[in-house]
Amino acid sequence: MPNTPCPLCLGTETARFFADKQRDYLRCRHCQLVFVPPPWHLSAEAEQAVYDLHQNRLDDAGYRQFLSRLAEPLLERLPASANGLDYGCGPGPLLARMFNEHGHVMRVFDPIYANRPDTLQNRYDFVTCTEVVEHFRQPRREFQRLFGLLKPKGHLGIMTKLVLDADAFSRWHYKNDPTHIGFYSADTMAWLAESYRCRLEFIGKDVIIFTPSDAAIGNFIGYQHRSGCK
Repeated sequence: MPNTPCPLCLGTETARFFADKQRDYLRCRHCQLVFVPPPWHLSAEAEQAVYDLHQNRLDDAGYRQFLSRLAEPLLERLPASANGLDYGCGPGPLLARMFNEHGHVMRVFDPIYANRPDTLQNRYDFVTCTEVVEHFRQPRREFQRLFGLLKPKGHLGIMTKLVLDADAFSRWHYKNDPTHIGFYSADTMAWLAESYRCRLEFIGKDVIIFTPSDAAIGNFIGYQHRSGCK
């Protein structure tokens, strides 16, 4: 399905990047997003069935250590008693608890496990999004929403594994999860930072922090009102 529009930048210069027995994967030549075309997306019911298999318990020390890769660098950047939102928290919102333990006030949102639209009416000092962006069916809309949730000088912290090249992708376990439909490279993150006028920081192999300018935040808020994002 070459020339399928990119769901992130809406560009039509897309070409096959890889194919396996399960799916095709296209890459956008503009923003470099690698994505699975809609015919290979799971139904909402099948997608939730996969999520329900996850065992992310609040008392899981290994899971806490995993989340600390995002939590620790964000904690270094936050003012005291900051307000945060964990977007896509899943059934076990351990990350929110970790920030609570450091004196920050957290709210959670997840379209399946914590569908609380009122949380999307506020603005926050920081928003976290761990192992979530690879599931976005409409990443353009989702990123507009995420940036629009930030206060001036706020931080958007993302955790997702990054595409390296086609050879590495062919052997990459990350693509084998049927709920993973969008794969970001460092170039894609740079495109996001430039498009949305953000400072971009890469921390380790899979943690990315965006800090938009004040002017950019104003634009995102305007977008939310015009598009009716909730």
